[in-house]
Amino acid sequence: MSSVAQAVCAVLETAEPRAKVMLARRVARDWRLGRLAHAFDVAMPDRPARPVEPRLLAPRDMPKRGKGSAHGRIALIHALAHIEFSAIDLAFDMAGRFGARFPRDFVDDWLGVGADEAMHFALLDRRLRQLGSHYGAMPAHDGLWDAAAQTAHDPMARLAVVPMVLEARGLDVTPATVERFLAAGDSATAAILSRIFNDEIRHVRAGTKWFESACQAANLAPEAAWRDLVTRHFRGLIKPPFNDSARDSAGLSRDYYQPLARD
Repeated sequence: MSSVAQAVCAVLETAEPRAKVMLARRVARDWRLGRLAHAFDVAMPDRPARPVEPRLLAPRDMPKRGKGSAHGRIALIHALAHIEFSAIDLAFDMAGRFGARFPRDFVDDWLGVGADEAMHFALLDRRLRQLGSHYGAMPAHDGLWDAAAQTAHDPMARLAVVPMVLEARGLDVTPATVERFLAAGDSATAAILSRIFNDEIRHVRAGTKWFESACQAANLAPEAAWRDLVTRHFRGLIKPPFNDSARDSAGLSRDYYQPLARD
């Protein structure tokens, strides 16, 4: 029987988007059905494999998206697809890199998250093709994986930054993005983003749950520990407006983030 670490590593080392999606969903299913051993016998790669396209640029070098135009909406869908593509690797790396330090349920949660992200990417890529484009047609940036690299040494830092900052930010901005697509008459994209939004609440909840579990084991106050780790490991700002109700549904109360908020 192959180990879960070997299977996760195979997902991370798969570059072609369709192949990565299919393998990610198969690995999550094999784990759920007991076909993979709960063993961590291989190291995760420093960086996941990436396809030739999209061309990856520094965030400051990304072209501006034209707001309101059809091209601007396609560019936004492309950017969201890239976020979901990167999120596949973030979830699988979480399981493979840190799974040995947590109960088995940790792997359950993060492989489930990874399967969700694969489905999200597939939906957005299909939507791009319906609109005459495809994933890879525009440049993208690798900022999400930069956050993973910054926290590769510490599971608490990874949990604090990736699900509890970056994914939580998606809870703040997605409802307005849904409204933007509805206003443009694009109900199909709006429906995809609404589905993603509901799933992301569960993803942030998983991050919060395991962060608080680690804090309990270390006898740390979760809110203070989170603020310390975010201050040390996250380069951006924690800025309003916040979707407090969605964050609260994910277990992420204002006691965590409000003291760090910057306009």
